Amino acid sequence: MKQVIQNNRTGELKVEDLPAPALRAGGVLVQTAYSLISSGTERTTVETAQSSLLGKARSRPDLVKQVYDTFRREGLRSTYNKVKSRLNEVKALGYSAAGIVIQADRSVEELQAGDRVACAGAGYASHAEVIFVPANLCCKVPESASLEAASYTTIGAIALQGLRQAEVSLGEVTVVIGLGLVGQLTVQLLKAAGCRVIGIDINPAACELATLSGADGVAGDEASAQALCNFLTQGRGADCILITASTKSNQPVELAAALARDRARVVIVGLVGLDLPRRVFYSKELDLRLSRSYGPGRYDPSYEEKGIDYPIGYVRWTERRNMDAFLRLVAEGKINTDILTTHRFGVSDAPRAYDLILNRTGELRSARK
Repeated sequence: MKQVIQNNRTGELKVEDLPAPALRAGGVLVQTAYSLISSGTERTTVETAQSSLLGKARSRPDLVKQVYDTFRREGLRSTYNKVKSRLNEVKALGYSAAGIVIQADRSVEELQAGDRVACAGAGYASHAEVIFVPANLCCKVPESASLEAASYTTIGAIALQGLRQAEVSLGEVTVVIGLGLVGQLTVQLLKAAGCRVIGIDINPAACELATLSGADGVAGDEASAQALCNFLTQGRGADCILITASTKSNQPVELAAALARDRARVVIVGLVGLDLPRRVFYSKELDLRLSRSYGPGRYDPSYEEKGIDYPIGYVRWTERRNMDAFLRLVAEGKINTDILTTHRFGVSDAPRAYDLILNRTGELRSARK
């Protein structure tokens, strides 16, 4: 089968003919129909791998700290060998896909061969013709939803978890700062929830797309955003601000605080600077919340890999239930992914797809397998 991989040391990206994965306990084998390339997340991953050692260190200070801790515990030689081994590894790209179940492990009662499914998870929902996916990272696609639209499910679940954390309610005025792929889906989900939505991004094309996604107003700078927010709220300020931007800058957090009403909710979905402006957060008594990826269960091996679910009476919305909820909205026509897809590529053309997103930042893309 064909699969897209990247060398961690050299950054070389290519399509290789590799053996198909084996069926393992607690999961399913899936014939991939569509696999999504998220220009923001995957561009960062690819650029990091293609950068120099110094560049890698600057972009991943968390890994630098791990190296330093290993050096203190195990010494120079052991640390060098581990770093060298890590750099020589190849990485599978991709984390959001959809396809047809080829075979299901006998312990997976809810899925069977022939089922149309959406799949999530880095290392599982890769850009490959055949993938193995644990059951809790895989859910059925309703008949009225296309597999192409279903390939957006991972991103949709991330956006939906942001709304869960925001606890939005009908009629609220909400702001979405950062109109990349997650931001666009956040706009659509907020409209489906009955909210009025302001979209903010420095990219005019992203603002135009947010209007198509249903935003009641868009702005490309702080002054315009403030004026628009004042108009829609009669000067009270927004009820909730969701930050879906990706930047090291602290500006999105500062802007969120400026636009918020008294005791509003600010939810961090993207990766941004978090040097909070204490005065305004304190004076407005703002509620700051962080959203963790697809939802409860994320990063828990017992849930994701061993298939141990959380009781619905205690955890209503797990990552898999968020995936299901997003797919239902797609099936009902309340989410439009067609306007977000800009290009389609065969798996063999994956390097060309990545060249495109590396050279044209800010665009939204999906790649067809």
